[in-house]
Amino acid sequence: MKLLVSVLTAMALLVPAAARPQDDAETLRNAKTLFFDRHYAEARDAWQEVHSAGRGSAGDALYWIARCSEKLGESERALREYGAYLESRPSDRTLREEAKTSRVALSAKLYKSGRRQHLGVLQEALGDSSKTVRYFAALQMAGLGPKVGDPAVPVLQEILRNETDEDLVERAKLSLLRLDRSALAEASPPPATRRGAQGAGWIRVRIWEEGKQKPQLSLNLPVFLADMVFKSLPDEARDELREEGFDANSFWERLKRSGPTDILSINAEDGSRIEIWIE
Repeated sequence: MKLLVSVLTAMALLVPAAARPQDDAETLRNAKTLFFDRHYAEARDAWQEVHSAGRGSAGDALYWIARCSEKLGESERALREYGAYLESRPSDRTLREEAKTSRVALSAKLYKSGRRQHLGVLQEALGDSSKTVRYFAALQMAGLGPKVGDPAVPVLQEILRNETDEDLVERAKLSLLRLDRSALAEASPPPATRRGAQGAGWIRVRIWEEGKQKPQLSLNLPVFLADMVFKSLPDEARDELREEGFDANSFWERLKRSGPTDILSINAEDGSRIEIWIE
């Protein structure tokens, strides 16, 4: 009799243990389904259940909990939850970087809404070992304006020196133009390298008042900066140019290839003179 009781007891203990992996898999599957079906509140509860179980995907569950909070618009909570995930020292590099960039984006958003205490998250990310995180943090900080964004300048210059992705480089240039034009000039290749042997390097603008020998206004704009401004024109401005007979997509490229040339010379009725040329 005692032997039978012992066998039955052992079997009873084994049944829950055998059932657990199946239960865990079902809970995990349910959490994923709820998230990708955009039921974020229910998904967060399911991921918290996965985390509480303390097995398998429990570590990654912290990331998904934070994602749910972010999707629900709970920025402060999501910021804390991403922090908790990173403190757990996750091994998944992709999720780790995504958590860091999400924290950066949330911090920038909160800063813009007046919660300035989160600026430190962006500043810390500028020194991250991952260039993905560094670059993203620099671009986000630049969007906060001069002075606040100044610490991002060295990383933006790093992008110009080391990266070849056109979109990324253009974004870095625009950010530096917003923060510090001199820093942009320092990080950019010299005009001869940029334009090649025949291309143009500078746009010159001069405006003279009547009877004056020296121009009242002198403006020298590097072609590559003008190029950036032209590329950032809104669609409405491009449509207006098209109505005037200019193809916005090809005009600037043809102009750059034309080499040194006069663009415009105007003698106004009041005796003033305007000249614009490329050299």
